[in-house]
Amino acid sequence: MSNAAALNTQDDHVLKIEDLSVSFRGVEAVKHISFDIRHGETVALVGESGSGKSVTALSVLQLLPYPVASHPSGSVLVDGFETMGANNRVLRDIRGSKVTMIFQEPMTSLNPLHRIEKQIGEILLIHKGLKLADSRSRILELLKLVGLQNPEEKMRSFPHELSGGQRQRVMIAMALANEPDLLIADEPTTALDVTIQAQILELLKDLQQRLGMAVLLITHDLGVVRRMADRVCVMTQGEIVEKGNCADVFDNPQHEYTRHLLEAEPKGNPIPFKESEVLLKCENLNVRFPLAKGFFFVSKYLQAVDNVSLTVTKGQTLGIVGESGSGKTTLGMAILRLIKSEGDILLEGTNIQGMKSGELRSYRKDMQIVFQDPFGSLSPRLSIHQIIEEGLLVHEKHLTEQERRERVADALQEVGLDSSAQDRYPHEFSGGQRQRIAVARALILKPKLLILDEPTSALDMSVQAQIVDLLRDLQRRHDLTYMFISHDLKVVRALSNHVIVMKDGVIVESGTSDQIFDDPQTAYTKALITAAFDLAVLED
Repeated sequence: MSNAAALNTQDDHVLKIEDLSVSFRGVEAVKHISFDIRHGETVALVGESGSGKSVTALSVLQLLPYPVASHPSGSVLVDGFETMGANNRVLRDIRGSKVTMIFQEPMTSLNPLHRIEKQIGEILLIHKGLKLADSRSRILELLKLVGLQNPEEKMRSFPHELSGGQRQRVMIAMALANEPDLLIADEPTTALDVTIQAQILELLKDLQQRLGMAVLLITHDLGVVRRMADRVCVMTQGEIVEKGNCADVFDNPQHEYTRHLLEAEPKGNPIPFKESEVLLKCENLNVRFPLAKGFFFVSKYLQAVDNVSLTVTKGQTLGIVGESGSGKTTLGMAILRLIKSEGDILLEGTNIQGMKSGELRSYRKDMQIVFQDPFGSLSPRLSIHQIIEEGLLVHEKHLTEQERRERVADALQEVGLDSSAQDRYPHEFSGGQRQRIAVARALILKPKLLILDEPTSALDMSVQAQIVDLLRDLQRRHDLTYMFISHDLKVVRALSNHVIVMKDGVIVESGTSDQIFDDPQTAYTKALITAAFDLAVLED
């Protein structure tokens, strides 16, 4: 190894990136960026999807798909050692030891076939030579360190047996196994509920102080940045356009793009509605899932929705909030008759609960849904035209091909997309554009009720704001009725006239948006609001 790559003990920097560029088959994704991180410091890389944040982080550990990816220029020093072009032995020593990484979605980052104990033990085996029998005490210590309850039980579990917050804690335990100098956290809380997000952020801050490690935080959530970071680098289109101390950048942004990010949070008020005709009424709705079966019958059930009653008026937006597992999505699926339930579901006074599929079909066009993940909910094998016209083929069979094409074009224009987009495929669009396509698919049948299941949580903050504005505009133009399911309370407040709060399948609080957010009555609702708006208070 050259002298330039040798460890400089006088330098307090754990990471130095200078003039880094990244290309994919000649297309520049990162362009001549430079920044550094000192020991014990938190630096945030902020920007929207596609800005080059994650590509930069993966370059530190040389985890990009080489040779498809290449580095036209740049140097990456980790504790004084050059990782650019380093051989596998050097990289193996750095990865998981000096630098570790936690990812946005813990379910896809953990191996579904192995127990937690084996996955953490594998890291200890590779870097410390500890066999599984010898590493159990260290694994338990790590799981306790990240605040997992019943660690002996959790280490014997598979990933699917843990909640999202528990899986993220396991990922943090794996990252800390070898006491790294630098932790790269790539959107570590985006997929989590607000209360779990707050817990994970507090955990990371506490661990950083106790262990003295540096953190490279990659996120598009400016509230998280303001709470966690010492310094911030703002990225767009592969370039760092602004950097500095966190307070300076937030309080006095110099670049237009930084100002755009700071102003991008969903704002505004719900569309007013008249207390008029009831569109939907549910009475004593129950959903149970079998957990264990005896020889002749099911011996144990999970009560996912427990005796829920609600009313939705035409033109109203009903927000449904709660943590993962509270029953929000299950309630929406039961109302649409997509899962089995008990109780009454009245659509404009007609009980659709007991209807058979043939009789129910004519009512389905009046109730549509938009899902959380716009890429997963759109078939990659169908063109946008084929995706959006599916409802017409089922419910309006009399239309000619040309008439269907015109209807699809109109639907795309309604959601702010060009009509020529119908001949392209989902992978050719951004996340926000794909969500607009999903909304167009739901709207083409002119439904009376639109259920929106976490439609903005997978999107950047500025794109969230665009989708919220779009939904408001569509509701105003077509007198739509929404059921908005979300754990993002800021988005719920911007859209909803009335809010119900769910926990363990039960409605624990219900009221107007102002009542719920300004004067919550239950401890659970207060905890949700505190977790969601604590960051917002800091931003103000």
